[in-house]
Amino acid sequence: MAAIAIPHPPPAAPRRRLSSWQTWGVIMLMPYILVFLVFVLYPVTYGLWLARHPQSYRTLFEDPVFFRTVVNTIVFLLVAVNLKFLLALFLSGFFVHERRWIRWLSVIFIIPWAVPAIPTIFSIRFMLNPEWGIVNSLIFRLTGADGPNWLNDPTLALSMAMLVHIWKALPFWTLILMAGRLAIPREQYEAASVDGATAWQKFKYVTWPSIRTLYLTSTLLSMIWTLGDFNSVYLLTGGGPADLTHVLATLGIRYIRLDQVDQAMTTIVVALPFVLPLVYFMMKRLSVDE
Repeated sequence: MAAIAIPHPPPAAPRRRLSSWQTWGVIMLMPYILVFLVFVLYPVTYGLWLARHPQSYRTLFEDPVFFRTVVNTIVFLLVAVNLKFLLALFLSGFFVHERRWIRWLSVIFIIPWAVPAIPTIFSIRFMLNPEWGIVNSLIFRLTGADGPNWLNDPTLALSMAMLVHIWKALPFWTLILMAGRLAIPREQYEAASVDGATAWQKFKYVTWPSIRTLYLTSTLLSMIWTLGDFNSVYLLTGGGPADLTHVLATLGIRYIRLDQVDQAMTTIVVALPFVLPLVYFMMKRLSVDE
């Protein structure tokens, strides 16, 4: 009986070594990986570990300041962000005109976004001082009546914080929408003019379809950034009066000043349900449009 030959397995392919360029690439990436682990992954993990106790959430939900803060945050997002983008949409159409005085005006318009936030917001706080601020001084000279106590009324204080946020961020988003408008071929507007289209019809049928994706995506991104906007509220009102103008970005500082670090971390975790849906819808819109 003939012997049956047993096939031998093929020899294993030799392991490929990294080339010199790949080796240097890995070496150059190591500092970035180290920075990510130390300054991103570790703080987030440590914060989640501090907020692991259910008692922290019960204490947070029982704090009346927390529910007022959630309402303030929702109002801040809905009012400030939408008003900011409506103004940015209008101003982007104004600043795209090719006139020299408009270009010089646009340079001045960008200044609030370019200058540091801390001195500018503090200067606005001084201007709103009810006793010696320039705003109430002008009101008294023009009307003979005392101006309102801007930062001691919760509604006025939160409104002023939203106006400061709009004033600081409006130039940036106006530039973004201007870039979207300038990317539209001029021939489309010329063809619309030949057809007798009005300014509103040009915007409705030419401008808006071209920048709609940019507008909506920028709005979602701005909402995410606004959730983390600490300066506009804290530097202007400090969360006062009586902790009635806090938003989620500033509430954590209140707990830290009270030596309640676990409560501060819990506040950050509670803010995630606001952030994650916005990130999801933004990425979904980008994927669909792509």
